[in-house]
Amino acid sequence: MNTMKIHIKNFGCQMNKLDAALVTSALKQKGCTLEDSLTNADIILFNTCSVREHAEERVFANLGHIKHLQKKRPEIITIVFGCMAQRLGDKLLEHPAVNLVVGPSQIPQIPALIEDLLDKHGDAKVIVTEKVRQKLPDDTSDMLEKFEQIHDSDDKNIKCQAFVRAMRGCNKFCTYCIVPYVRGPEVSRPIDAILSQVKHLAEQGTKQITLLGQTINRYNYQNQNLAVLLEKVSQVIGIEQVKFITSHPAEFSDDIFHAIANNNKISPYLHVPAQSGSDTILKAMNRNYTVGKYLELVDRARNIVPGIAISSDFIVGFPGETDEDFQKTADLIKKVRFKNSFIFKYSPRPGTKSQEKLQDTVTEEVKKQRNAELLDIQNAISQEDNAKFLNTTVRVMVEGLSKKPHVNRAENNDLPQLVGRTSSDYIVVFNGSESLAGDFVDVKIIKTASLTLFGQL
Repeated sequence: MNTMKIHIKNFGCQMNKLDAALVTSALKQKGCTLEDSLTNADIILFNTCSVREHAEERVFANLGHIKHLQKKRPEIITIVFGCMAQRLGDKLLEHPAVNLVVGPSQIPQIPALIEDLLDKHGDAKVIVTEKVRQKLPDDTSDMLEKFEQIHDSDDKNIKCQAFVRAMRGCNKFCTYCIVPYVRGPEVSRPIDAILSQVKHLAEQGTKQITLLGQTINRYNYQNQNLAVLLEKVSQVIGIEQVKFITSHPAEFSDDIFHAIANNNKISPYLHVPAQSGSDTILKAMNRNYTVGKYLELVDRARNIVPGIAISSDFIVGFPGETDEDFQKTADLIKKVRFKNSFIFKYSPRPGTKSQEKLQDTVTEEVKKQRNAELLDIQNAISQEDNAKFLNTTVRVMVEGLSKKPHVNRAENNDLPQLVGRTSSDYIVVFNGSESLAGDFVDVKIIKTASLTLFGQL
């Protein structure tokens, strides 16, 4: 594989970003180089998501483009891996552009599979997926752990920041969600393995660690829970900030909040998807909590960690959602006043309980209307609450150039616009030297908006 150019495109969650980084690292060790342009790549990899239909549609659209490229360059190897690959399997192999289909639990095998494919002159098709809902064999788990340990998981686009997986899989089986079927059961990684990985990353210059898990607050390895893990990771020399996502509202232990309150290296930020403000809909979703329990969780978090930032996810148009159910969701957003919310229209996923047993009763037009209404409510709240930062100074980890680095160059000694985040995950843009990427700086906020804080060094 020496000198072969690879292009990798990622769809979906932070867990997918981590998987993509690990695969990239493994292929670089085999001599491949990363290619920004899809057109010039020898090997094209799509790391896929099945959570929403739109994500899968985008993958098929990209495969259509690859099919066109292969008319001129038939030697291009195309690999589809991740959750969509696990769900669709052989169907993806039927696509003329696709050479390899690999489930998320078999990503360590990707380099060897490519080598096999090259040995067969690029004309073979291979599929590797485990049985849905079947517990992974021990040797596969060991393979995943070893792969995680030896490959780099830092985000090269954001200097000094790294994702580290604390857990794999999910046991919750929410009726709308495909994740337990494609990523397998919930497994907490050994705490020593996580710490070893964090120490290695810190030695390479990483300052911020984000611990990942589908239900990260359920982390438990030999009676050591997330609070213990957060504390131990924060003690690693060189680590200045620790974040964690995503949490499930049920079974939330107060010792996690106490760990945040007592340690300024642990981010005072929670992403806790509520999904709905209606108990009827929550029950239909199999979320295993009520709105009352969710509000109790928010109160506990804010009492123990004053000023903690809380964000959420919501699904509109779930089967059976009435106008009254929707209004209760709007009321929940107004009551909690989330830092921000990610709002999605319900999308039936094949193989889930809601798709099999519930009729999609809400029209697309109503879904769009409800989606827009919730976004307007949340944006208004964020706009009002973010105003409290005006004329204050915040500590920001600089991620690098913003999407509009040219903004205000002439007014600021030709310095580009940078973007960073506070410990509570607020986005801040300001002008400064690109060399600040990866550093923590103090920024005075001079303007605020619903999604962004604007400042100056």
